[in-house]
Amino acid sequence: MASLLGSVASFHVLPPRLSKRELTGRLSKPPPSPLTGKFGSVALKSSSHFSKPAFLSRTGCAHKVRAQGDLPAGREAAEPFVSEEESFSWSSVIVPFLFPALGGLLFGYDIGATSGATISLQSAELSGVTWYNLSSIELGLVVSGSLYGALAGSLLVYPIADFLGRRRELIIAALLYIIGGLVTGFSPTLSILILGRLVYGVGIGLAMHGAPLYISETAPSQIRGTLISLKELLIVLGILLGYLIGSIEINAIGGWRYMYGLSVPIAVLMGLGMWSLPPSPRWLLLRAVQGKGPLQEYKEKAMNALTRLRGRIAGDKVSENQIEDTLASLRSAYSDQESEGSILEVFQGPSLKALIIGGGLVLFQQITGQPSVLYYAASILQTAGFSAASDAARVSVIIGVFKLLMTGIAVLKVDDLGRRPLLIGGVSGLVVALSLLTAYYKVFQGFPIIAVVALLLYVGSYQISFGPISWLMVSEIFPLRTRGRGISLAVLANFGSNAVVTFAFSPLQELLGTDNVFLLFEAIALISLLFVAFLVPETKGLSLEDIETKVLK
Repeated sequence: MASLLGSVASFHVLPPRLSKRELTGRLSKPPPSPLTGKFGSVALKSSSHFSKPAFLSRTGCAHKVRAQGDLPAGREAAEPFVSEEESFSWSSVIVPFLFPALGGLLFGYDIGATSGATISLQSAELSGVTWYNLSSIELGLVVSGSLYGALAGSLLVYPIADFLGRRRELIIAALLYIIGGLVTGFSPTLSILILGRLVYGVGIGLAMHGAPLYISETAPSQIRGTLISLKELLIVLGILLGYLIGSIEINAIGGWRYMYGLSVPIAVLMGLGMWSLPPSPRWLLLRAVQGKGPLQEYKEKAMNALTRLRGRIAGDKVSENQIEDTLASLRSAYSDQESEGSILEVFQGPSLKALIIGGGLVLFQQITGQPSVLYYAASILQTAGFSAASDAARVSVIIGVFKLLMTGIAVLKVDDLGRRPLLIGGVSGLVVALSLLTAYYKVFQGFPIIAVVALLLYVGSYQISFGPISWLMVSEIFPLRTRGRGISLAVLANFGSNAVVTFAFSPLQELLGTDNVFLLFEAIALISLLFVAFLVPETKGLSLEDIETKVLK
């Protein structure tokens, strides 16, 4: 980790057919178009090949582009050639990623801790309360309270996302995590416990909205995919941490209080970390274009923020040029529109296209049956003769570790292979896995190895596709003008569809039978594969401005 944080990654843009004198001459000329502004990418035409993330190589990250010299003779480039040398220190990149990503870790921790807390809470000997005998409805409110809170948080943030800003939103999320954890941990009655779960859930809704926004807007574009996918890895890590704390405290009197309460120190760290970070430079420039403050003041704030985020010295010319270019890009993009769009603008034009792509991905992420498949994990492993299946906590850890490993593969490859190959390959794996599960429950119940293979294939395929890539695409596909509102709708669609799948599974199982439920999920997965193949674009290596001007328009 020390070598990781201490290294400095840099990338260079070198036109292969230009002499040093020619290159210097071109760099001295101002770019002829304002649509070249970007923080982490320095050219509009990036090559299809990217090197591995810099933390996998001692030499950093190389980013190559096609220069004008690559065009046929006599033909001018359709877009300007920009060549700048940009460097960033890994210590300055990791910190702005880590503190927002703790919001995802706390989301995962809640999932893992609740698994053990519900067992502890319902035990006459271990609960430490007199109201341990919970009805199914009361237990459902305890388990799903954070989900309802997340839905409320998604609705709450929709009209105020751009007003709050990414940094303040995450600070508020950390405060809600702290309050929710404390109220839950010290709750004297069931009603207070459920209230604490709801408050914690609102924090989840804000964190899952603000974290991808802040990370995507501050990360260099050549490692943006890696960092946002790494946030998904922290969610899985949080689940494992919740399972671990649950297994440690499961035999303690009132152990459920410790399971929920131990989220508070992490939330405090998240809040203090976000307080120390600068606002998103892109958000500051957006507010300047919207006329929410003096232009020069916001430009200076944005340049100072970018300088800190890249670990550069004050007054750095590269940061100044990037701020100017991006501001020009925003002005050009919104010159013929109102400075601040209406609340319904997300349902129009390029924003609607982005909503269909991002919302569709997070919707399919849930309705392809991920909660239901994991529900059957213990019985599948037990049928196959794995002794660990008799212990629900151990089964959860086994699946969690496998999820962690597969998510790690996605993190390492997303900026190398791209988004579409991982999505298409992973969703294809989901279709095959669900076909095997359907065949197992219909025909091959005497061959449990089929179910085990299908289970592992499903989990692995999900964790290299819908798991991390959906949130990555959501964070980068929306235009800056409507990004806050668009992502809030995507978060709402994710948690809403999660609730529907969770509550509809049992009735569907009784109505259709287990085999036909998996057949239904298989059909939905096939539809999602077609959706990805025909509608989801590739965004690897593109700056957020490039995605807005090239992909959506």
